[in-house]
Amino acid sequence: MAQRFVVEADGGSRGNPGPAGYGAVVCDAASGETLAEVAEYIGTATNNVAEYKGLIAGLRAARELDPEATVEVRMDSKLVVEQMSGRWKIKHPDMKPLAAEARAVLPFGQVSYRWIPREKNKHADRLANEAMDAGRSGRQWQPGTSTAALAAPAAREPRTAEPAIAAPAPEPLPGPKAKPVGWAADLGTPTTFVLLRHGETALTPEKRFSGSGGSDPGLSAAGRRQAEQTAAALAARGTIQAIVSSPMRRCRETAAAVADRLGLEVRVDEGLREADFGAWEGLTFAEVRERWPEDLDAWLASSKAAPTGGGESFATVARRIAVTRDKLLTRYAGRTVLLVTHVTPVKTLVRLALGAPPESLFRMELSAASLSAVAYYADGNTSLRLLNDTSHQRA
Repeated sequence: MAQRFVVEADGGSRGNPGPAGYGAVVCDAASGETLAEVAEYIGTATNNVAEYKGLIAGLRAARELDPEATVEVRMDSKLVVEQMSGRWKIKHPDMKPLAAEARAVLPFGQVSYRWIPREKNKHADRLANEAMDAGRSGRQWQPGTSTAALAAPAAREPRTAEPAIAAPAPEPLPGPKAKPVGWAADLGTPTTFVLLRHGETALTPEKRFSGSGGSDPGLSAAGRRQAEQTAAALAARGTIQAIVSSPMRRCRETAAAVADRLGLEVRVDEGLREADFGAWEGLTFAEVRERWPEDLDAWLASSKAAPTGGGESFATVARRIAVTRDKLLTRYAGRTVLLVTHVTPVKTLVRLALGAPPESLFRMELSAASLSAVAYYADGNTSLRLLNDTSHQRA
């Protein structure tokens, strides 16, 4: 299981600009135990540059300890916290590349940001001052000489352990009571995934398992009609900026109909394929129940249970979808992207966005050629905008 870290970071400049340094500490989120310290004298720089450098160093130290860890960054720099959370625009040309460098250290959604008062950030502040003191003497900071940890016990606020979910929402910044996304302060332009389930195939009306491990059916006549109706509706909205499709034929045909109407190219991503249902491919639920009742009961009871014959469990699919999601969020940051995919990937993206348990997959209805939408904000928050919309379909 991925670990949970707190990164406390700070930076300072004696002159602004002047001799500058940064400090950062990585702590265990539950116990407050110090796991790593970093500090460096960086020569002449401003306070803001030093603070960003401290953030980057802290994130890198956390990544070295566990690349899969979820990280809460705590800083007393309102500027860095608000800019990295996406609530303030980054206008200064010196800050833009530093913010981009910080975002590149760990995947989107793995890091959240929280402002803390300066007295709660004494450990990182002392590290930064030790680095500046060393630089004034022509030396670099050495961890063996640091006494900064002496400030930590009184200042640190260990974080209570929380349930492990794929993309934890950050704690709100101090101030007025936080409101749900949509009522909060401007978080900047989100990345929006419009999720389109492919149109019908011959197997769809019969409710047969149709994954990525069996045949690869194309759209039926009804499915082609649904794809064209969806394309017309999306063209009328005029919001789609890119299209990414599962490699399965039914998705590529659905995506092609939309792309032709919108004048866009289709990028195919293997991560968006449907689950592999193993020996259940092509069978109805009743047929699977008759042949493998115990396997089906196990599959319905646990996300870790795989279909008979080497299929994919929902847990395996969720890991694949989470990796694909993060990759696409980085590639299409701030844009509205149409993802043409299948029942399980769409439900999984919705589940992860809501932080819902795996059993919620069985409590969502998802019709052929239906539209759903999830918005992803720079601070890690997500907002489900739409689910199973079929209003664009006509008989």
